[in-house]
Amino acid sequence: MMIQIKTRSARLLLAVIALFIAACTSTNHNSASSPLMIAKQGSFAVGGSVVEREGEFDPIELGAEGQTLHGDHAYVFYQIPVDERRYPLVMWHGFGQFSKTWESTPDGRQGYQSIFLRKGYGVYLIDQPRRGNAGKGTQPGTYTPVPDEQKWFNIFRVGQWPDYFANVQFPTDDASLAQYFRQMTPDIGPIDIDVNADAVDALFNRIGEGILVTHSHSGGMGWQAAMQNPNVKAIVSYEPGSNFVFPEGEAPAPKQSSGGELSAVEVPLTAFRKLTTIPIIIYYGDNIPKNPSNMPGQDGWRVRLEMAYEWADAINRHGGDATVVHLPKVGIYGNTHFPFSDLNNLQIARLMADWLKEKGLD
Repeated sequence: MMIQIKTRSARLLLAVIALFIAACTSTNHNSASSPLMIAKQGSFAVGGSVVEREGEFDPIELGAEGQTLHGDHAYVFYQIPVDERRYPLVMWHGFGQFSKTWESTPDGRQGYQSIFLRKGYGVYLIDQPRRGNAGKGTQPGTYTPVPDEQKWFNIFRVGQWPDYFANVQFPTDDASLAQYFRQMTPDIGPIDIDVNADAVDALFNRIGEGILVTHSHSGGMGWQAAMQNPNVKAIVSYEPGSNFVFPEGEAPAPKQSSGGELSAVEVPLTAFRKLTTIPIIIYYGDNIPKNPSNMPGQDGWRVRLEMAYEWADAINRHGGDATVVHLPKVGIYGNTHFPFSDLNNLQIARLMADWLKEKGLD
């Protein structure tokens, strides 16, 4: 028996239901023009240590005796999309930053968190120990508020204060710049490379295999985490700035710049070889001088780019697969120290997604 739908409201209701069913069954529900479909999300602490004070806890006096302090863990927020790809992405912020660096951009566009969720990747965002939502450390720390944002404007290669670079891929309105400055956050306690790497090691023990995405200071700590944990199946590193590891006896001489000295770190060859078993790609942005400069904000990146090339050569010399991409050399100009949140971050994300596909990691 056929039932005729005679009223306009009933026909509209059926149309809405049909669209909903189509959205739920479509394999493209994470495209940029569709609602973002999240299967599950949550947060947890991982890694860290426990300090125990000797004695017996007194519920009246409430002294420290007999009590504990859980600290030095990482905080992780995660989202898993519908139809998740094989490997999730673990995103680790840089110096003076926290998980916000991967979220909405300073001018409100989608950051890597949403971009790669839409591409079907599970995304885990880290706040490293003693930073942001993981501020509870086991060592004392002092935050002294000092005006220094113009220094970071230069170091992050947005321009030379107060001028923006002519080709910069950064929004030049005051509101976006204010958001950029406000996403910086202090450490509550000293930075400890081993503590941070151990927390990320523990994260990969918990979630299993995945791809580590690092930025700036976490780049060097990321090499260490990957040497510790075989669940790191690849590394994508944006502008790593320190802790380049070389086999013992193969480290280059320290590099001098007006921004300070950059030294390599030597590790046993057996540890270094662990980095040769996974594909690694490094990206650097624009406005890095080719020759020594008296502008420390830029010149520090000149020696870091040089060190990255030498580091990749060492990886490949030992049978690995490491690539350095200097974006201007592939025709992409104006990127700052934060390519993943610049105005062209969709183009930058496409480069990363293409590389993941090329390496069979998608």
